[in-house]
Amino acid sequence: MSEQSTPILDRALGRLDLSDDARKMLQHAHKRIQMSVPIRRDDGTLEVFLAWRVQYNTVLGPAKGGVRFHPGVTLEEATELARWMTIKCALMDLPFGGGKGGIQVDPKSLSRQELERLSRSFVRELHNLMGPDTDIPAPDVNTNPRIMGWMADEYDQIARARTPAAITGKPLALGGSEGRVAATGQAALYVLQEWAKRSDKKPKDITVAVQGFGNAGAHFAMLAHKAGFKIVAVSDSGGAIYAKEGLDPEPIHTEKEKGKGLDKVYSDTSVRDGKDHQELETNKLLALDVDVLALAALQDAVTVDNVGDIQAGVILEIANGPVSPDADDTLYGRGVTVLPDVLVNAGGVTVSYYEWIQGRTGDRWSAEEVHDRLKARFDRIAPQCFDRAEKDGSSMRDAAYAIAVERISAAIESRGDSCYFKG
Repeated sequence: MSEQSTPILDRALGRLDLSDDARKMLQHAHKRIQMSVPIRRDDGTLEVFLAWRVQYNTVLGPAKGGVRFHPGVTLEEATELARWMTIKCALMDLPFGGGKGGIQVDPKSLSRQELERLSRSFVRELHNLMGPDTDIPAPDVNTNPRIMGWMADEYDQIARARTPAAITGKPLALGGSEGRVAATGQAALYVLQEWAKRSDKKPKDITVAVQGFGNAGAHFAMLAHKAGFKIVAVSDSGGAIYAKEGLDPEPIHTEKEKGKGLDKVYSDTSVRDGKDHQELETNKLLALDVDVLALAALQDAVTVDNVGDIQAGVILEIANGPVSPDADDTLYGRGVTVLPDVLVNAGGVTVSYYEWIQGRTGDRWSAEEVHDRLKARFDRIAPQCFDRAEKDGSSMRDAAYAIAVERISAAIESRGDSCYFKG
């Protein structure tokens, strides 16, 4: 299968003064693993699912990244996501490389028992290539603390040891970290607040529409509402709702969580099930005349096909790759500010890093301590990105990639590059 770099990474590599060694290493994945993951279905039949794990670059440390359960998972997608994780970890100055993986499955078609078997089977297939010093999985699309708990327990059983740093995003009782569930949404808010401060705008004057009301999007919406931003629309896979005067996301989230029930892993309710808001076609949310469009669903939500419909002046990328490269260039040309995913949604991996530290040391941090550490890191990194974009006259995405690539390149060059060995 083919492996290609991305236009954004290529642009960063072309603009910066880097060694050839750094360019070559960043254009290729370190390891790409394909697995067949078998499970016994409840009716006694055997089913085998395709799965992948990509360890893109490990110069700065062990691979770090999520595992997603989705019918659309492919090796190419996993490679692209692992490349983004490489950039994200470097940008946030974490001692990790980038990894990503997933299973090609519709998890909502599985029973609870089948879902557990699948989670454990995935770890059995990957066990020799993962661990606290090698590759540390975490939650992603359609995976959650319970699923990571099953994976962590399976890893421990095979290793015959208690290894809480092997997997992050676990339940608190199994060594998870306080603050992990809300971390992605919380960090997205920090970036939005930095933009508002630099733009001399007050939160109460900023309207926000949120596409994707899963964990990250819902927590962002609730936290942004509490911070004074005006949330006027939210959507999920079941529909969208709109309220010109603004809405409170917390009761919507509470009602949606009830849809999980005691016997379900995934919710079967939608934000549109509420009665107090105007229903909206899901695709119409992207075209709303709002100040900020927060994209917290899946990749390629905005492409060349619908970029002309975008009216928001700012796009907040909470999902991975919600704006395609071509659409990104179009938006930049129109003067739309895109706050990039590698910065905006890095709260999850940052708190995963804190969980990894706690797992290795046996320490336990309070929610306040985790929050303070997360805020301090974003208070340091986010301004660096804004300042770099201003200095280079570039987009925020190009600025973030430049900072990350320079950190990775410095580590590669420190080990000796072609120039050094040629004398």
